Amino acid sequence: MKLKRILPILCVVLLLTCMFSVTAYAAPSGDVAGAIEGTWNDASEQIKTVVNKVVFPAIDLILAVFFFAKLGTAYFDYRKHGQFEWAAPAILFACLVFTLTAPLYIWQVLGM
Repeated sequence: MKLKRILPILCVVLLLTCMFSVTAYAAPSGDVAGAIEGTWNDASEQIKTVVNKVVFPAIDLILAVFFFAKLGTAYFDYRKHGQFEWAAPAILFACLVFTLTAPLYIWQVLGM
């Protein structure tokens, strides 16, 4: 009984897979590495643009919010206990400076 239910579904899935699949060739000579390298060369500028204009600013915003929130909580802890804890705000500030300046040099480090 289970086989009668599963078999038609399997046949439909197999038929759709065969119908919508396309054979992809790397190049007429079969050079897979060259095809991948060409695709990477075409897409690398777009990747750089997206990372520089979307990813780094998003990370900067998140780190800035965390930095100022931690600075505020450290201040309130200072008022309560009389000792200012510098470690967490200093680490967040260093990370924020790193991500703010990263687009200037990260692509040379990666060799792009």
